[in-house]
Parts: sequence; structure tokens; C-alpha cells
Amino acid sequence: MWNRRIAYSAFLLLTLALRAETQVSASHVPEHPPGWVPPVLSPEDELKTFQLPPGYHMELVMSEPTIKEPVWASFDGNGRMYVVEMRSYMQDVDGNNEFSPISCISRHESSKEDGVYDKHTVFAYHLILPRTVLPLDKGSALVGVTNTNDLTLYKDSKDQGVSDSSELYYRGGPYTGNLEHQPSGLIWSLDNWIYTTYNSYRLRWRPSATMLREPTANNGGQWGLTQDDLGKLWFSTAGGEKIFLHFQTHILYAAVNSPEQWDDDFQTVWPLVGLADVQGGTMRFRKEDKTLNHVTAIAGQEVYRGDRLPSELRGNIFIGEPVGRLVRRATIEVKDGITTLANPYQNEHSEFLRSTDPYFRPVQITNAPDGCLYIVDMYRGIIQEGNWVRKDSYLRPVVLSHSLDKNVSHGRIWRLVYDGMKPAKPLHLFDMSPAELVNQLSHPNGWIRDNAQKLLVLRQDKSVVPRLRSLALSSGDLYGRLHAIWTLEGLHMADVSLVQSLLADADPKMRASAIRVAESISQAGDLTFKPRILELFRDSDPTVALQAMMSARQLKWSEWSNLAKPIIASSKSLGIKEIGTELLKPANRFEAKRFNTAQVETLKQGQAIYDSLCFACHGADGKGVALGDTGEMTLAPSLVNSRIAMGPPEQMVQVLLHGLTGPNGNKTYPGQMIAMAENSDEWIASVVSFVRTSLIGNSIPNDGSFGFHTAPKKNPPPGDIVTAEEVKKWRSHYVSRKEPWTREELTDAVLPSQLKNSESWKVSIGNEKETVKGSLSFDSRGNIAFNSKVPQVSGYWFQVELPETSLVSGLRLDAGEGVGSFPRAYRIDVSLDGKKWKEVVSATKGNGVLTWAHFKPSNTKYLRVTLTEARSDGWTWTIAHMDIFKNYTDAASASLSKINSSASKSDKFTQN
Repeated sequence: MWNRRIAYSAFLLLTLALRAETQVSASHVPEHPPGWVPPVLSPEDELKTFQLPPGYHMELVMSEPTIKEPVWASFDGNGRMYVVEMRSYMQDVDGNNEFSPISCISRHESSKEDGVYDKHTVFAYHLILPRTVLPLDKGSALVGVTNTNDLTLYKDSKDQGVSDSSELYYRGGPYTGNLEHQPSGLIWSLDNWIYTTYNSYRLRWRPSATMLREPTANNGGQWGLTQDDLGKLWFSTAGGEKIFLHFQTHILYAAVNSPEQWDDDFQTVWPLVGLADVQGGTMRFRKEDKTLNHVTAIAGQEVYRGDRLPSELRGNIFIGEPVGRLVRRATIEVKDGITTLANPYQNEHSEFLRSTDPYFRPVQITNAPDGCLYIVDMYRGIIQEGNWVRKDSYLRPVVLSHSLDKNVSHGRIWRLVYDGMKPAKPLHLFDMSPAELVNQLSHPNGWIRDNAQKLLVLRQDKSVVPRLRSLALSSGDLYGRLHAIWTLEGLHMADVSLVQSLLADADPKMRASAIRVAESISQAGDLTFKPRILELFRDSDPTVALQAMMSARQLKWSEWSNLAKPIIASSKSLGIKEIGTELLKPANRFEAKRFNTAQVETLKQGQAIYDSLCFACHGADGKGVALGDTGEMTLAPSLVNSRIAMGPPEQMVQVLLHGLTGPNGNKTYPGQMIAMAENSDEWIASVVSFVRTSLIGNSIPNDGSFGFHTAPKKNPPPGDIVTAEEVKKWRSHYVSRKEPWTREELTDAVLPSQLKNSESWKVSIGNEKETVKGSLSFDSRGNIAFNSKVPQVSGYWFQVELPETSLVSGLRLDAGEGVGSFPRAYRIDVSLDGKKWKEVVSATKGNGVLTWAHFKPSNTKYLRVTLTEARSDGWTWTIAHMDIFKNYTDAASASLSKINSSASKSDKFTQN
């Protein structure tokens, strides 16, 4: 398959010169009948479907069968292209055999250096869904694959395009979750650190040593990562439907957004294909033509930093929208410390690049050694992973009706060119001497500059230090100077005198970069730069002032915040006010709580996992990632006041072990919680502990009795720390289960058995002297809905009369949306006749939105909850739902038997 294809190369030579002759009007969207099956077009016919601004054209670089399912492309120092091919990705509507080791990374070379890639080899094969590749020095490249954070170094010792050895280069450990929500990017940035999406850390190559790892802010990125000329990183998130995010500062320091960073219409897109094949359903397409109305699969961004396209594109950022079959161009402007973006074609309701071909799927855009932009087109029917096209999804019938599942194993790579501007020939950086590489640090093509710096740092040749110093201090090209100072930093030769000079440079961009280099030197404890950096808090340029504050904060200088507060408060700069205020917020989520050393380590581990994995759907604050701009719908349910997260800890553990599916009340969320049982007991315990202590809004001490309280505790543990031993026990309960839980199944399996037929309960309300009025109603399922209408007072009671005497051992009161309307303090009494009462729960505090109470099993016909304290804050008492539990010791066993019985009939899972 990978032999040279003379006939196909000839075809490439012919099609390379083809141009998109047909320009489609901005307003025209082709109409198609229901059930229309789009034809699979040849590359030359697909080329005719592209709409671009005048003068711009697409050239075919490569297509199937040479490549299949391409998702990523990178170039090495000699201009060879490495293509990541996910050959097992969604080969049918169910994603069967998706994790088969049949994917690869191929390498392609233009032997005549004319832009026609005619030499094709497989560099790394038998891979499981590879995600990214970072070429290093000649014949070597770092590779990341799905379901792990490990990075593997593949080496081709003969430089023939086929690796002959591989070694684990960085041990990151397993990574679980939907394959769309896993790390990508893997770029060597200006600061000599390697960054990825999802992971809230960065990595540093070190000669003769393991890679260094340092924490960063939670980047929120998904597929794709790029940097601008100043080394600022740009992330995007398809899951959160945000074209870009967290770009106000470098991600090392903070994940900051600004209300001013784009206008209200920036997230609106203008496609030319109307199939309504969007996972967001009807809310995500225009009814009149079924075109995507808002970004949803945004991915693969790149800041254009080349030199063979018009200067109007320089510094603009481009990103693919594969569901919209388009590429967005955005202009970037920094004003008063705030970075803003705009779509230059917004007024025309258009985009930089659009296609009428439903199979055009631009998943990555990249700068190239030839100074152009390359676009990786997966060219397929289904672009969404199987989680979004499951049998109960909106998307599946749309996919099947148009037979989108039938177009697989294609893929094209395109080059963006402009009339009269020829792509450059490769420079063969691998073959250059260190002195020649220094010359390339001032090259007008940012790709050349980046890779010259990377090679100089990798080779650690100190002979070029004098030339680098001279370049850094020169008055010439700013970007050459920036690369010179960062190359010195990478060689550990950026000395104090040089950096001190640059901290006073006339160019604010150089001053800001010099602060970061000074920060790198200061990390070893050298305080030489401290006075100057603190002085720069008042720099006339907001970007410089903010960088000084961020670096001082990063270096943990104790005086930074006291010095920054009055400057931020009095500043007339919007950027300093907005971003500075964010910087002043405490970063430690555990500061206000009391944990022992072991608990702190558990929570830190849990936070790290949450910040790199769970946040993608649930959000950094646990409230769910908002879809679109209104926030009316989120990708996944909120964990704040979640009935599952606040309930018995086994509930949440079982969700992590087996997943969760189906609606939550009247809401069906696009994101499905998938099983993560392959992770260790310690891993799951840490995540559950972090969520239950830091995000859900309640602190629920775990006394071993399904999370219930039996009595108030003077000093309860600050939250619910779950142990690995508990997870191990709960894992054994359903070790053979294969299906995700529904909420109803989970309730029956984990909670004690409940009294049914609540519609037959008789409810009354009163105080110590008389029956009083309150708002009381029942829903369609007979659930109680009660509101006292008056502020809580001691002696106010709520009473349930059961239709017959029953053995009960606890209850749960759900305050619904009234987050403060749970009982502040209460006691519980039971009675057989409604006259003689027995106290089963002494006065205790309410637990929050969910109030749990457990007591010794008692026969009763009447159950009364009495308030024992008044609330001075004015909150009334609300019960949106009430559960009364039977004797859970016996009932739990019966519940498990019932699950077993149901399982044996359905053959879906068995109880061990």
C-alpha cells in the first residue's frame, strides 16, 4: 500500500494546479430533498465546491488512497510532512472496533522539492488512534495516542521515513474519557516548553534527563493548539462551543476570559451545507435552510505566521468547523491590555473558506515550511464520535437518513495559496550549522523561526551564544530578537546583565518577554530581578504591567498582591482592572477547609484529574459547560447540588465505574457519562472526594451508613473523603455490569428501598399549638411539594400519615431549587396512633438541599419532622420531594436481588 504510486503521483501533479473556478454567492445554500445521499466527490470535484475571497485558491497536496482518515499534519526541519491517520475512527455508525491497532503516522516527502509529495512511507504503525506528532531532530518524533498521557519517542536511525525504535519518553499514565475529550496539540512553544490541550501542566525537554513537568492553569482546550508570534497559546473547545477561550493571558498564569473579547455574533457561523447533522439537535441549526447556526465542532486552529500569503492574514487565527464545512478567519487586536477577536466577513454573513460538499471536514490547519497554510480535511460522513450518535440520540437518524455512515477511509490535505505568490522551497534546517540556524531566527516565516530555535535548544551547542546575545540586543527585527533571547534561555545562557538590559527595552513586547525570561532565571532563587519586576507593575503599557504581576505571582513573592491591589483598583486600563482582578483571586480551593495531610494529597490528585478531564463537560466550577452564549443548556448536568453527587458516595462511585445514561428529569444532555472502571480505586476515590468536598455545595460527612447523619457533630470532617478501600468494596457490588446506569436503576441499586405510593400519604402541617396553613401540592407521580410560606420558626412541623404501619429507618428531604430552604435544624418523631410520639432523631442540623436522616428501624404509621431553630435569614421551608426509607439493612439485600432478577432476564449484567 505504501509503495510509490507513479500513476497517482501523476494525478497529483495534474490536480495540484486546479483552482476553485466556481464562486458560490454568500447567501445561496443548495437545497436537497429529504433523505438526500451526498455523492463522494473526487478531489478535483471537491475543489470546485470551495468558496474563498478573491485571489485565494486551494491546491490539492494529497488524498486517498495515499492517506486515510487524516486528523493532524506536522513538518520536520527538512520539510517532510508527518500525517496522523485515525484509520479506525467511526468506520460504522456504532464505532465498532474503534480501538483496533490499525492506525498510523505516515511521512511524505517531495523529492523534487516542488511541493508535490511523491515519496510516502509509514513512520509509525499499529497505533491506537494516534492524536498528534511533534518532530524533533532528524528522524525522531514524539507521538501521543488515545487513552494515555504517555508520550513515545519514535526514531528513524537511517532517516528513511520508517521508525526502527521507540521508547517511552514521558510517562503520563492512562487517560480515560470520550476520545474526543483527550489531549491533542503537543507544540514546542516559544518559551521552550511543550504544551497540550486538557492537561493542566506543561513539559520541558532536558538533555540527558527525564522531562520536567510544571503545573499551569486549566486550559479548557480540546482539539488543536497554536501559538502567536509572542508565544501566547490559543485553545478552543468544541464541547463548550467556544471558538477560542482563555487567551487573555498565557495559560501558565491564568485561564482568563473578558466580556469584551468578541462581539455577540462572533460564535455565529455561516455554512453552505444544510443537513442538520449536528449533535446539539434543533437548537443548533436554522429552520429555514438547516445550516449550522453556531460553532459546535470547532477545532484545529493556527495563527498564520507565514510569508507566502498576503500580509492581511499575518497574525490572524484560522480554525476549522467540520460540522459547518468551513474555516473561520479571525483578526486579533490587543488594546488596553484586552485581546479582542472579530470575523472580518461578519457583515456579509460569510466565512473565509466554505464548501458545498457535505464531506468537507477541516479538522486541522497548520503553518508550513513553504510559508503557506495547510488544511487537513478528514473528508467523511460522520465526524462525531459514537457517543453522540448512539441509538437514543438526535443525530443518529439524521446520519442514517443521509447515509453519512457509508463514507469512510477518505481524506485530503489542501494548501492555501494566493495569486502571484509561490510557495517556498524547504530550507533543510537539519543540515544547517548552528550559526546558520541562528540566521533563521529572523526569517519572515514563523515556522522557520520556531524550528530553528527548537533545533538549537535540542543540540545545546553553546558556540552560538555570542551571536545570540548580539541579536537579542540589536535594534533589528523584533521577532528575531525574541527568538534569540528565548534560545539563550533554552541553552541556560540568558544571563542577568542581558535580561536587565532587555527589561528596559523601548519595545513593550520585548519588555514583557524579558520579564518571562527573568522569571525563568529567578525560579532558582535569584532575586536580582525582583526590584525591577515590581517596578514594572506601573509600566505605561498594560501588557507589560500585567506580565510583571503574573510573574511575581508565579514566583510566589509575598508582597506582590499588596503592591498590585491599589494599582489595579486605581488603574484606568480596562485590561489591568479585569485581568488584574482575576489574578488576585485565591488559587487554592482547599484554603478554607481543614484536612489532614493524606486528605490534602487525595484532593490534590482529584483536582488534577478533574481539571484535566471532567471540566470538559462539567466545567471548571462544576456547573456544566454552557452550550452557546445564553447558558440555557449545558453539555453535562451541574455537579453543584447534584442529587447523585450529594447522595451516598457509592452513587457517584458507581457512575464513574459504569457510566450514566438517559435524561435527568426533563433534560437530556448532549454529553454522556462514560465508564471509567479501568482506573484504579485510588484514582476514582480522589475524583469523588474532590467533587464532594469542593464543588457540590454541601459537605456531607460519611459515617458509613449510606451517607446519613445520626446526630450533629461538633467538628464534622470538612467534606466527604472517599477512600480507595470503599471504592474497592463498591466496585465488587457490580463488577460484571456492562451497561451504563440509568438514574432509576442507580437509585434502586444504591439507596435503601423506599416506601412507594406516596400519593396515598396524608400530609398535615402545624406548630406546637395548632394546625397551620402551608402551600401543599402533589405532582403527576404523587410526589409531595410543600412550602411553609413563612420563615422557619422553632416548633413548626411537617407530618406524614402512612396508609398502614410500616418499618422505616430514614428519610430524605429534597429542597429542590430552594437552595436555602432546607430545615436549619430539626428533630424526627414517629407514632403508631398520632398521639403518642417517640423521638428517633434528636435535634440536628439540615444537610443542605438534600437533607438526609437515618435512625434505628421503627414501626410507625405517623412520621413528623419538627423545626428546632428559627432562621434569621428569612428562608421558608420547602420540600420538593420526600423519600421515606424502609429498614435498609434488609432492603438493600432485597434491592440487589431485584437487580439480579432483572439482570438475568435481560442478560445485561450480573451481580457478584
